[in-house]
Amino acid sequence: MALISRSTSTCAPLFRPLTLFSLRHVSTDTSPITVDTSVPFTSHNCDPPSRSVTTSTSELLSFFRDMSLMRRMEIAADSLYKSKLIRGFCHLYDGQEAVSVGMEAALTKSDCIITAYRDHCIFLGRGGSLLEVFSELMGRQAGCSKGKGGSMHFYRKQAGFYGGHGIVGAQVPLGCGLAFAQKYSKDEAVTFALYGDGAANQGQLFEALNIAALWDLPAILVCENNHYGMGTAEWRAAKSPAYYKRGDYVPGLKVDGMDALAVKQACKFAKEHALKNGPLILEMDTYRYHGHSMSDPGSTYRTRDEISGIRQERDPIERVRKLLLSLDVANEKELKDIEKEVRKEVDEAIAQAKGSPAPEPSELFTNIYVKSFGAEAYGADRKEVRVTLPGY
Repeated sequence: MALISRSTSTCAPLFRPLTLFSLRHVSTDTSPITVDTSVPFTSHNCDPPSRSVTTSTSELLSFFRDMSLMRRMEIAADSLYKSKLIRGFCHLYDGQEAVSVGMEAALTKSDCIITAYRDHCIFLGRGGSLLEVFSELMGRQAGCSKGKGGSMHFYRKQAGFYGGHGIVGAQVPLGCGLAFAQKYSKDEAVTFALYGDGAANQGQLFEALNIAALWDLPAILVCENNHYGMGTAEWRAAKSPAYYKRGDYVPGLKVDGMDALAVKQACKFAKEHALKNGPLILEMDTYRYHGHSMSDPGSTYRTRDEISGIRQERDPIERVRKLLLSLDVANEKELKDIEKEVRKEVDEAIAQAKGSPAPEPSELFTNIYVKSFGAEAYGADRKEVRVTLPGY
């Protein structure tokens, strides 16, 4: 991010406290600043948006804090998994945080998001709480899915977040269905359906895209290209890894997914396009620091030098940190204080989540059958009624 310019607006700065401390007055200044994206957008069958992104010191600080919170949350989840407090599948998002915060900066909660199993930070970006995250990860009642979904099945329907899906690529047709509902209801809203480069060759993705294009649905397909589908490099799996061009008749845009401002600009452009013209593909060029899941060390198919090189040159949090320092929005100590506050917030949420009880055994039978269906469960001999399912 470069070529920074400030507006000459004389608008008085607004003030709001940052939970544990206050930064200098500029921290909540909403007067516009123009920043160029790190690299140009690359487009397919459309004119790319401008590289000049309008932001504010307030927004940049929120980017820094939100991404720091997401990063710390995922690092804590790593520790909890290694301590066996989290079981089963667990896919971490550290490195890809700019996609979530940039996307949220361009959307409203009337817009929908649906994603695959790397969903913790997307849930947090949609307004979910740390308590809900850690409780769900540890299978506790306070979790967003009542402790029954686990890492891959986070939901927040009231904020337009529809998961959290474990079947590779299966969320894309569902996302196009959400977009159909939005168009049918004349909601003037869009759906972002996220998938990884590993899912980009799925047949159901192209089937869904075809019907979305036929019906001009407000669907944006977002390929989070972190360059490895599990342990397989993109060039080994895809003859054409230019995923933004994969739609052929559907326009596409390649975006630096490690630049939160570039993501914001691209998502704003995509929303405007989809409401007028139908679907669009966004390819977010991003990177995950952890392995595919907690069972993958992430170092057998790539070098440690590759990972450390991305951290040094493209890390989304460090990019915003440098921008804040160059604008004299905050100094190093103040940004460190934000990180300390974030660490404390995560630790408190974990302690609270540990105190949440496991789901009651009766929860095995909820969210399966129609309410008040009155179903009964028999033993193997079909003679003895073992349990009557609750008419909740």
